[in-house]
Amino acid sequence: MNTQRILLASRPAGLPTAAQFQFDSQELPAPAAGQVLLKTRYVSVDPYMRGRMSAAKSYVAPYEVGQPIAGGVVAEVVESQNPALPVGQVVVGNLPWQQYILSDGQGLNPVPADQAPLSYFLGLLGMPGLTAYFGLLDICQPKPGETVVVSGAAGAVGMIVGQLAKIQGARVIGTAGSDEKVAYLKQLGFDEAINYKTADLPAALAAAAPQGVDCYFDNVGGAITDAVYDLLNKHARITLCGQISTYNATETPVGPRPEGKLLKTSTRLQGFIVNDYLSRWPEGVKQLTEWYVQGKLQGEETITEGFDQIPAAFLGLFKGENTGKAIVKVA
Repeated sequence: MNTQRILLASRPAGLPTAAQFQFDSQELPAPAAGQVLLKTRYVSVDPYMRGRMSAAKSYVAPYEVGQPIAGGVVAEVVESQNPALPVGQVVVGNLPWQQYILSDGQGLNPVPADQAPLSYFLGLLGMPGLTAYFGLLDICQPKPGETVVVSGAAGAVGMIVGQLAKIQGARVIGTAGSDEKVAYLKQLGFDEAINYKTADLPAALAAAAPQGVDCYFDNVGGAITDAVYDLLNKHARITLCGQISTYNATETPVGPRPEGKLLKTSTRLQGFIVNDYLSRWPEGVKQLTEWYVQGKLQGEETITEGFDQIPAAFLGLFKGENTGKAIVKVA
């Protein structure tokens, strides 16, 4: 079996470009005992992958130059020598960017294909959904009537955070980078949504949160976070989930120092990685699926078609091209 792959060609300095990706082909043998051959159906592209393209030490090992890039993939078993994974079974796992993948079955989780679209298991019912679930409910712990602000609110995680906060009875404010995304957030039930590219951000946030901010789910950092910190209430909680505004910076940005504001408001700031909650993933998937089936959660995706379009879909993340989860449909 011949398969195309996408390798990391070089490490980027600043914003990645198409030059960082190399296509090649590889001949795969037939599955041996215990192995399965997978056909890739959907590929997830996510901002955290930018960090793995760098050699800098982080919470996850960097990609190796000359080796396939890997991430969330939904795939179908097309040949099997593993009785636990029969032909036709759909699985999700952290897998290389390849059209076909030979696997020993480790780290593959069967997908209940009858409950939701397959791509949702890379978004609403997958890693982004779990990031929102644990980051909001475990760390921010919003209470009815409190004000929650979400940055990057039209992204894969942020759109779910806002919906979960509404389920908890909170008042929700989201920031996004276009009028179309702002309108979409209002459709999802956000109480207020702000286009950070066109608004006077400090004034707009202050007007949207006249009672101050109790919870802040930070996907972005930068100027948005600086503005939110000026509105924190006593005993506010901040979930530090992402800092996409700085991922491609070649120098360390200098901004207001927040420690005094956190001290005066007795604010709790906690960073987290969703893999911290691996032992509780089944709980999260079960609850998210229940809310989805009940109509309390909506999914939104930007789907690009074609294996060869995976790099372009990834690069589009840093231009704000996606609303909701960015997905590539391969087969």
